[in-house]
Amino acid sequence: MISDDLIKETLQTSKIIAMVGASVPKENEAVAKTRLKPSIIVMKYLLEFGYKVIPVNPFSVGKKVNGETIVEKLEDISSQIDIVNVFRPSKETPDIAKKAIKVGAKTLWLQFGIQNNVADEISKSAGLTCIMNKCIKQEYQRLFLKMKPVFPVLLND
Repeated sequence: MISDDLIKETLQTSKIIAMVGASVPKENEAVAKTRLKPSIIVMKYLLEFGYKVIPVNPFSVGKKVNGETIVEKLEDISSQIDIVNVFRPSKETPDIAKKAIKVGAKTLWLQFGIQNNVADEISKSAGLTCIMNKCIKQEYQRLFLKMKPVFPVLLND
């Protein structure tokens, strides 16, 4: 079980987040629908609170999401990555954990609904913190802003 203190420390000491599986608008997709995608909402929120978020999506390389250019893979990021934040199915996370280790990330963060014991073991065996089944945005709101997390708050531009 991950303590609130560890989550708080992780969020306080981290500045650069690689967001694996960041969604991008599909052609012919309504803008309103796109803005409701969890990864877009979470990314926008983190950017607004001072984090550098680098979107990672091999199917959308070079496109922009929330003003940031999408890269193909974690290895394409030249900055030190603090958190690898994952918006991909649980079954893909062991491989993502191995890549997070390879690039020297400090934390593997699996979003709400995503958990995998193998990814957890791989991460921890290499000294990474592994946070599973928790939304990074909701945890930030809960621990620092002392408010109930709500996604639609970001839809007011």
